[in-house]
Amino acid sequence: MSQMKAAIVGSGNIGTDLMIKLLKDPGPLSLAAMVGIDPQSQGLAMARERGVATTHEGVEALRQMPDYADIDIVFDATSASVHPQHDALLRADGKRVIDLTPAAIGPFIVPPVNGDALRDVPNVNMVTCGGQATIPMVAAVARVAPVRYAEIVASISSRSAGPGTRANIDEFTQTTARALEQVGCAERAKAIIILNPAEPPMIMRDTVFTLCDFAEEDAIRASVAGMVEEVRRYVPGYRLKQEVQFERFGDNSKLRIPGHGEFAGLKASIFLEVEGAGDFLPSYSGNLDIMTAAAKATADRMARAMLDGKAAAA
Repeated sequence: MSQMKAAIVGSGNIGTDLMIKLLKDPGPLSLAAMVGIDPQSQGLAMARERGVATTHEGVEALRQMPDYADIDIVFDATSASVHPQHDALLRADGKRVIDLTPAAIGPFIVPPVNGDALRDVPNVNMVTCGGQATIPMVAAVARVAPVRYAEIVASISSRSAGPGTRANIDEFTQTTARALEQVGCAERAKAIIILNPAEPPMIMRDTVFTLCDFAEEDAIRASVAGMVEEVRRYVPGYRLKQEVQFERFGDNSKLRIPGHGEFAGLKASIFLEVEGAGDFLPSYSGNLDIMTAAAKATADRMARAMLDGKAAAA
């Protein structure tokens, strides 16, 4: 099978988990290089053990590698603060960039919601782990009735949050909220992340609250269930913890949302659990799994579209 070559920039938890996924199930992608800045990085050591070309001297060193011209897709798993520089260099060289930081230079992408529409865009942003888990649920409600407000709480194990995640906490909340509106189709949104230090480490949990116009509850349940199955195609550990819960607020008992005013309508509460595949960190790190699996699913679509284009032009 023909393949497109890819590289990963960032050898931390996210980049290493993504590397393992790409090597385990390459599909239309062939991992050509792994890039970091720490010569003692565990991720770089694991890449070398698996026969992947590595450098600890950053993106500039990647650009000097012999096979760089053949690389088509680059994943950036570093941080929001350095992604703009990486993006400028990589796109100037004609590379497709998949951004796993909250920098949000390119449009947000969530595979089951808008994946097909953005497969030809030069830079796409994977939002955040919390966004990848919750935006499909808000979108599922929105395709039944207009969502006036959405609020999500993403709770992950402190052990699964590396330095990059911790450095990007402020960007996480801002980027996730924007993506809930732009991709999830909520009129207004708020996002909260909790790094839980509990021992033993807790599995990723996400709570989604939506307030929408009055609608058939069974239709929302069916839409949510269908979207869960879409996500499970690439994240098998993604699941509902219980049935969707509903509350109705009429004009005589409006719900007050601080900072947003009063709302009348249907409140849906969706409780999720994300169990990781255990590719790098143990299965409690579902936040890694949903982010890297979503990035791989996005890259697979991009690569297939690029290969189809080459075949058509041949």
